[in-house]
Amino acid sequence: MKKAPHVLIIEDTASLAMTYAGQLEAAGCSVELAGSGGEARQHLDSGSRPFDVILLDLKLPDCDGLEWLSSQPGLTEKASVIVITADGSINRAIQAMRLGAYDFLVKPLSPERLLTTVRHASERRELEREVQIARKLKKRDRFHGFVGHSDVMQAVYRAIENVANSKATVFVTGESGTGKEVTAEAIHNSSQRASGRFVAINCGAIPENLLESELFGHVKGAFTGALENRTGAAKEADGGTLFLDEICEMELKLQVKLLRFLQTGMIQRVGSSKPEAVNVRVICATNRDPMAEVAAGRFREDLFYRLSVLPIELPPLRERGDDIVLLAQTFLDRFAEEEGKTFNPLDIKAQARLKGYGWPGNVRELQNVIRRAVVMTPEPDLSADAILQGLSGPAAAPPPRAQEASTEPGSADGLPASGNGMPDLSAMTLDEIEKWAVEAAIAQFDGSVPAAARHLAISPSTLYRKLERWSNPVS
Repeated sequence: MKKAPHVLIIEDTASLAMTYAGQLEAAGCSVELAGSGGEARQHLDSGSRPFDVILLDLKLPDCDGLEWLSSQPGLTEKASVIVITADGSINRAIQAMRLGAYDFLVKPLSPERLLTTVRHASERRELEREVQIARKLKKRDRFHGFVGHSDVMQAVYRAIENVANSKATVFVTGESGTGKEVTAEAIHNSSQRASGRFVAINCGAIPENLLESELFGHVKGAFTGALENRTGAAKEADGGTLFLDEICEMELKLQVKLLRFLQTGMIQRVGSSKPEAVNVRVICATNRDPMAEVAAGRFREDLFYRLSVLPIELPPLRERGDDIVLLAQTFLDRFAEEEGKTFNPLDIKAQARLKGYGWPGNVRELQNVIRRAVVMTPEPDLSADAILQGLSGPAAAPPPRAQEASTEPGSADGLPASGNGMPDLSAMTLDEIEKWAVEAAIAQFDGSVPAAARHLAISPSTLYRKLERWSNPVS
């Protein structure tokens, strides 16, 4: 059984500290309070159960929050530190992030924001522990449709096993082609619902006016073309798992009905006044950043918090190291057998070229490239050049958009150029340099803010706040 997160709240305003503690304890957290930096050190030095999450107010009566954090070497490696700041001290919060803080919250805090941030921070710590454990255990290179033995994939396998038998919804995020549906099927097959049906709906592939019918069903005559009764995916998955892919593509009106279904477990077919009870496990996925969609008004905040109970983020292929070669060899063997051909194992040169490519399309792109090469190449050797013919650019180069972003970012943004493809940093302010670096990173990772945040070693929420500030400058 998964243990409750252990949280230390460092806040000198007693009313606020008690409010945060009450909300977290109601959500199942174990909470301890400290009203000063000195009291916090006593909690940390007590030798009791280690903390998973630390909420740190930057204004303490006996010390500065930043100074306190910097005086605790290794603390951010043992616990996820969340900084609490007022509106006027965002820059200080950013300094805390550079000291290793996980995220920051701006007062006043909504209960939903507090609980979600603490939960995600705790789960991050749990995943880090899982990675450490996985390194000590024998690694699995196959798992319910996945191929890969990297540390990040071992953590994904453990996360799938941990959430499999829970009744809570799972929100799978990751770039296109990273295996979100494979993850959903793995959760289903690892669960007690494995004997039930796994029903998948792609919310982005079905017209808006038909999605409700596909999801909840309809009765005969409910609309033009409804020539017979339709069960709907939710009812078909009764006793099993319903997978909603590309959930952020769903229109707002239908999001309301989905939220009601998740809260009540009842569906109502289009054209019917009779509600029906169903027993399904819901897993959803998106290749977008759901918090960005919420901020843009395209996704309901209450639905996001209802869905994102158990989040799983899939790593892009470029971060999986030797998994690239393992996957490529697996695809080569599979497709060679299908085509009735025989190929030698990939040589060192081919392996190096595969690992040097950025794989913007992730596992799906690798699969297509190997299939194309198998079909078009005479046996028995699959050379690096044969593989490269299936790529959009040189295998040792970053993806096309990243290459464009790194050639002349200065001229694209109207910044002074130095003549060597880089902006003239000496002619720029610190804020302009930071903006250029952030935008170049986002372009490098094909517009993915979470991937750019990982590359820059900051949290996605920090990056979104920077982008919002730059798009709405204070006059």
